[in-house]
Amino acid sequence: MTDGLRLAHLCDLKVELAPPVELGLSPRGRRRMIPIIGGTVTGERLSGRILNLGADWQTVFADGSAELDTRYAMETHDGAVIDIRNFGYRHGPADVLEALAKGENVDPTRYYMRTQPRFETGDARYSWLNRTIFVGSGAREADCVKIAFYEVL
Repeated sequence: MTDGLRLAHLCDLKVELAPPVELGLSPRGRRRMIPIIGGTVTGERLSGRILNLGADWQTVFADGSAELDTRYAMETHDGAVIDIRNFGYRHGPADVLEALAKGENVDPTRYYMRTQPRFETGDARYSWLNRTIFVGSGAREADCVKIAFYEVL
């Protein structure tokens, strides 16, 4: 039973990335940090810019799949600062993951990249973000990640 569960588009992000910082193999997989250096947020209810602050603390497993664990911040068009924590997974066929690892642009329908963003802000104009569930669908490009966030209604 879905009780009328549906999704509404919140915004699209273009998150600019610096080259990864490799930490090496750990017991869980290959660890890397990918600095987040800027970007844009466009949407009817949420828009602004990604701040040069944060990173994706990523784990790449032996099969090439990746666990995404990001923390970064945005500033809205009207000056509110919002903390974003985004957790998810990226996986797909070996040849597709290989192409992504080389920095090639791959059609995002050829792999799975889904996230669970959580927002936090002290700005009353955006307090609804603190108590709402969202999901995201992403695509990895050579120097950025593009993500569409949806509000679960």
